[in-house]
Amino acid sequence: MQSFRTELENPVVEKDIIDLEKKIRAFREGKIHDEKFRSLRLARGVYGQRQPGVQMVRIKLPFGKVTFKQLLKIAEISDEYASHNLHLTTRQDIQIHYVSLDRTPELWAKLEQDDVTLREACGNTVRNVTSSPASGIDPLEPFDVSPYAHATFAYFLRNPICQDMGRKFKISFSSSEADTAFSFIHDLGFIPKVKIENGVEIRGFKVMMGGGLGAQPALAHIVHEFLPEDQLIPYTESVIRVFDRHGERNNRNKARMKFLIQKIGLDEVLRLVAEERIANKSKSFIIERNAVPQPAPPVNTNYPQAEPNNALRYKHWRATNVFEQKQKGFFGVYIKVEVGDIPTDQARKLVDAIRPYVADEIRVTQNQGLLLKYATEDGLPHLFNGLSELGLAAPGFDSVADVTTCPGTDTCNLGISNSMTLSKVLEDVIYNEYEDLIYNRDIKIKISGCMNSCGQHGLAHIGFHGSSLKAQGKVLPSVQVLLGGGIVGDGVGRAADKVTKVPAKRATDVLRVVLNDYQANATDNELFNDYYDRKTKDYFYHLLKPLADLTTLKDEEFVDWGHEETFATAIGVGECAGVVIDLVATLLFEAEEKFGWAKQSFEGGAYADSIYHAYSTFVSSAKALLLDKGVNNSTQAGIIRDFDTNYVATGEIKLNGTTFSDLVLQINKNEPTKEFALAYLQQADNFIQSAKAKRDSLIQL
Repeated sequence: MQSFRTELENPVVEKDIIDLEKKIRAFREGKIHDEKFRSLRLARGVYGQRQPGVQMVRIKLPFGKVTFKQLLKIAEISDEYASHNLHLTTRQDIQIHYVSLDRTPELWAKLEQDDVTLREACGNTVRNVTSSPASGIDPLEPFDVSPYAHATFAYFLRNPICQDMGRKFKISFSSSEADTAFSFIHDLGFIPKVKIENGVEIRGFKVMMGGGLGAQPALAHIVHEFLPEDQLIPYTESVIRVFDRHGERNNRNKARMKFLIQKIGLDEVLRLVAEERIANKSKSFIIERNAVPQPAPPVNTNYPQAEPNNALRYKHWRATNVFEQKQKGFFGVYIKVEVGDIPTDQARKLVDAIRPYVADEIRVTQNQGLLLKYATEDGLPHLFNGLSELGLAAPGFDSVADVTTCPGTDTCNLGISNSMTLSKVLEDVIYNEYEDLIYNRDIKIKISGCMNSCGQHGLAHIGFHGSSLKAQGKVLPSVQVLLGGGIVGDGVGRAADKVTKVPAKRATDVLRVVLNDYQANATDNELFNDYYDRKTKDYFYHLLKPLADLTTLKDEEFVDWGHEETFATAIGVGECAGVVIDLVATLLFEAEEKFGWAKQSFEGGAYADSIYHAYSTFVSSAKALLLDKGVNNSTQAGIIRDFDTNYVATGEIKLNGTTFSDLVLQINKNEPTKEFALAYLQQADNFIQSAKAKRDSLIQL
């Protein structure tokens, strides 16, 4: 591995990238434990693949926004370092695959030249902040949420309170009560609201907390009907502080915010959130409303008259993929992208095709498509023709025919079955057998390769996730069928019910049976979920029961979609969050490293950051000593309590007459002033020296 250096205008970013290179070098030399290194690279967007020796790199695009230049740079990076493909995700990121670990710092540096980051795209961090893709042009929106999503992204990027949480933390901003960013499945979801006071419009947000999908879906709780806009950042900071301190850290299957709420109750969580307010860096945070300006419409709109190259297809496309913006005379245009994959050559041709007809801003959508802005009526035929030549003018965006999927067994360690090919097969069924349903935007089909819901099967009207069944002494690929999920509106949603499990090759028949039954028996204008509720889950279980019969299996059903070989499960170690490593020496090393960050922050005048790094120094040091006694608590709050019990109360560690809890939890009893930061820093220094001395004495015994 050759030494890597970079020159960037931003010294913070440059330090980040050089630090990653140093950590990779140390890992190669055996100086960093592999599990610890995993958490380091995940927080920098570098994610292990199913295929050994290569990485997936997740490129973080706040609220899905990407310019033409940025998209071209990402395509260039994929050509040079990856597999010549761009994969659009349900969190509005772009992923590239088959990247060498040693080349990731160089790759990252080149992306940062065009203001694109990998930082905190994975790992136990605040993940990409998402928003409704139409924010800014949505006719239904009270105001544009893009500046608020951007402010949230910027505030928590590299923020010490969320660099090493027990699990990931997801935030969304919907543009209206239609809730197209799914607030109800997020740790924090925001829906814009306005009210008039003394003739003045006041902006704020309805706040949803504690939602999530995965193997155990939970719908979010309403915690504020109207949170003033200046409290958005302070409130979010308080919530994250509580999650960091009290959230589970050992059992990753119980480590999300929704489980903390289940464990201690919503009222207690909210009490703790209020208690944290004094420690916040800002008590009021004014959002710069013009931080994300609307892109300029195309300059030259005097287009020659053009006829669509396929009049019937244009009619369908115009009806299903185009909408009038709130800016009169301009149109948003959705592009349906099959399985979210765009080859790099196609990406370059796409930019060339659309550049004359739309604004220089693309949004990645939650269903793995793209949104273009500021098209004109006269430009639409030109746009359609250009997209048609690239195979990107399929009608039916966000309809039954627009299936959302994760990569599944193509690249993911956790994938059980091939969700990508199944997605294509189900779309073919719709286009070939139910063509009229390209106009149906009520029913959503979503697929995940496993139970973890990266393809959002848990909020689908008709969902599938990969699984396996045993029959005839062999294992066969299967899918869990889920029905009845979706958006209700204004923060209310539905988690889909698990109905039955069938061989994967019968998923097409499941779709046919469900759609045929709905079309035959639903009343006029009856929505799918209303029909599902009326008929009940038990009705659909019996309806699909013949397809779950394993006595009628054929040989081809032991082979997964897109494969020729007989199915075998091969599940690796998931990296949806970093694995916790409890090595005493590593924890003390981490404590010293965090203390170094605390000193740097203090010297730079970032007193709130210094205080939090000092807090982390206390916790890491205490955890190290507890492990020497075989005490392994799964939360930071528990570590603080256990240290008092096992060291302070026994007199093994003396803290000048105070408890460890009182010492450490000064953090949420004091304003983050320079004076408190200095005192807390000195106390953290004294404690880590005591911890190291205690550790040395134990080793010598």
